[in-house]
Amino acid sequence: MNQPFRYYMQVRYGECDAQKVVFNARYGDYTDLAATEFLHHICDQEQLPGGGFDYQVVKLTIEWKAAARYRDQLEISVHASHIGNTSFTLAMDMLNARTGQFLARGEMIGVAVHPETVEKMPIPDAMREALQHGSPGEFIDHAGLYTARQAVDI
Repeated sequence: MNQPFRYYMQVRYGECDAQKVVFNARYGDYTDLAATEFLHHICDQEQLPGGGFDYQVVKLTIEWKAAARYRDQLEISVHASHIGNTSFTLAMDMLNARTGQFLARGEMIGVAVHPETVEKMPIPDAMREALQHGSPGEFIDHAGLYTARQAVDI
């Protein structure tokens, strides 16, 4: 199986409590960041009919297993686990990118809405195809983990 799309980020000081452990609500932020990067990466928004694709999160769950800490570099893998008529589900696994330790699993359910009216709408065909295909092996590195040469090997 191909590697899923991955988003790399580094934990910042303001996201932690006094013990330098990531505050629990931040895992929702991390899920949102990874979902946004994934969706922008898989489909050219400007080519979609009606001026693009937008969605509203209707459910977000996090199953926490281990703590992330200040300055940890995180790897968040993202793939579409379900695609309906107007809704889609993104599944995400969060790991410590250096040690490989499993930290949390997230699931986000989004409902497609028209970008201007915010009315519920069917997922556009181009976005549906992009969600089905995903972006295997691709990644965005906001943690500064990989040089271009190293990225070829991951």
